[in-house]
Amino acid sequence: MVGILEQISAAQSKASGTAAVAGFQVMIKVLVICTCLCVAATNVSYAQNPQAPAPREWQSLSPEQQHLLQNYQDKWNTLPPDKQEALSKGSQRWLSMTPEQRSGAQQRFGQWRAMPPEQRQELRQRWQQFKSLPPEQQQRVRESFQRFRQMPPERRQELRRQWHQMSPEQRRNFTHRAPPPASRPRGH
Repeated sequence: MVGILEQISAAQSKASGTAAVAGFQVMIKVLVICTCLCVAATNVSYAQNPQAPAPREWQSLSPEQQHLLQNYQDKWNTLPPDKQEALSKGSQRWLSMTPEQRSGAQQRFGQWRAMPPEQRQELRQRWQQFKSLPPEQQQRVRESFQRFRQMPPERRQELRRQWHQMSPEQRRNFTHRAPPPASRPRGH
């Protein structure tokens, strides 16, 4: 994963060529990961706490949270504490969103639900890979993704096409050979 992201940044510094195009294709995958991040923010089953939380009482939730989570009320006490905590945090996030943010979250969640289970599993794995990266590398991924999003749609489509034409081995080779973005000179 780190290699992919570093390759993307390196590829963006090149004016043209297959390597640059392939690097941007990887950015497509990063886009999917970021979409999953947004979906995960609305899908409380992904909220995880590395420390096992204590069980939470239904009454400890605010009335607004209880309303949002009313489908869980009857089974709340049987839920594992980490699931209770995830639901609680997810409902807090939801309540703090603007109507526009909620609409976008609902749309992304609908897209997530429409994905085949295999694709969802792959995205979960990529999310875990991303979360296992050091913060600096996560930041590079975010920055690369932002650069990709700012490209014209035609350019992004061309990069996707070229990436899909590469063999898995070509993709692997490409993602492991470029230097990290920190080694690139500024302004390129």
